[in-house]
Amino acid sequence: SPFRIGGAVPTVFSYFSEVLAREKRGEHLSWLCMFWMIGGIYASAMAWAIIPHYGWSFSMGSAYQFHSWRVFVIVCALPCVSSVVALTFMPESPRFLLEVGKHDEAWMILKQIHDTNMRARGQPEKVFTVNRIKTPKQIDELIEIESDTGTWYRRCFVRIRTELYAIWLTFMRCFNYPVKDNTIKLTAVWFTLSFGYYGLSVWFPDVIKHLQSDEYASRVKHFRNEEVSHFVFNFTLENQIHSNGEYINDRFIMMKFKSVTFEDSLFKNCVFEDITSLNTYFRNCTFVNTTFYNTDLEQYKFVDSELINCTFFHIRTGCQISFDDDYSAYWIYFVNFLGTLAVLPGNIVSALLMDRIGRLTMLGGSMVLSGISCFFLWFGTSESMMIGMLCLYNGLTISAWNSLDVITVELYPTDRRATGFGFLNALCKAAAVLGNLIFGSLVGITKAIPILLASTVLVCGGLVGLRLPDTRTQVLM
Repeated sequence: SPFRIGGAVPTVFSYFSEVLAREKRGEHLSWLCMFWMIGGIYASAMAWAIIPHYGWSFSMGSAYQFHSWRVFVIVCALPCVSSVVALTFMPESPRFLLEVGKHDEAWMILKQIHDTNMRARGQPEKVFTVNRIKTPKQIDELIEIESDTGTWYRRCFVRIRTELYAIWLTFMRCFNYPVKDNTIKLTAVWFTLSFGYYGLSVWFPDVIKHLQSDEYASRVKHFRNEEVSHFVFNFTLENQIHSNGEYINDRFIMMKFKSVTFEDSLFKNCVFEDITSLNTYFRNCTFVNTTFYNTDLEQYKFVDSELINCTFFHIRTGCQISFDDDYSAYWIYFVNFLGTLAVLPGNIVSALLMDRIGRLTMLGGSMVLSGISCFFLWFGTSESMMIGMLCLYNGLTISAWNSLDVITVELYPTDRRATGFGFLNALCKAAAVLGNLIFGSLVGITKAIPILLASTVLVCGGLVGLRLPDTRTQVLM
């Protein structure tokens, strides 16, 4: 699935740019970028609304369980199916038709594009004229030679080899004059923006989760030197530490342990029955003549503990806590939804101003402001403040993404636009992986390095972006 998406994105931008009028090209490409954000909001909202509901499941036979996450996958697939249907009504790229020698069909589609744009301008009477058509150079000579004398597998081999050679030639032409300097600059901008954006996007939720854990741990209740005998525990214990306790002839029945630790404690003649636990451990404890029935207390939860004459029946393995019991799952999806929704204002502003203030100003200004906004993370001492910073950062960064997409489309000629865009998009994903690894490893260790690193790369990338040529009034090559 990611492989297919990686191939679709460059093609969509290249295809759409071929049918746009010059004066509205930046705006409409920005609206196209906004649908990426709309898709993100849709996916985040559906994840928030569907996945935590484990009750949304049914069985197909005795072996197959249709859980809520599969419902989420089906819901997310519906837009893809709709797009496939819509593509059947779209005209073919004139460039492709010229490649395969269908000049008449290419001319008709160009006329259709011209007439549509002229009607939008209020000049429907303007006649479509073509002075000349530049026919792309064909590289199928080897196929022509092999078509008469070669065997079928020889013809397939020659065609595959010829196509791969053509792809390689097109890729290398992205580094030839006159686009070589632009490719190098775009490489730097794409890499820095992706590294900073995706690195912080991973770092933000983990930092928020770390802050939640610290705040949760600060409210832990300590119980020391307890002596409890002949007592029935049938209620939930949460966020507690029990030290040096003695539990004699006690029964723990139909209850839940959540973030509970027992240290240096003795359990004698006790019964644990129908127990569900999360982040619960028994450290250096002693169990004597104790029975465990229908619990999820596996061996790894007994750390340096001694079990003497104990019996285990029907031990449940794996995670038994559902989302209904762990409300943090809702919080995770909600934070993701808010971060995605915060992109909407920046998307609208960038679309409306793209053709007015220029792509370079939008790109450089957005990246520099995003880098500066990183410094506000020094003041992020609570989860609410960090969520606010996340929304601010996403809202500022989206303008850079939109303008970078527009500039990339406009700087490459038609015969290498999709290839150049695809190469830069692949570089973007490589930078994202690198950012995830570096920033993710620093969660809970230090704030200084992620903040300074993200600020530096974003500001430097923005300054490089300002050195790109202005393409606002440029005719697509």
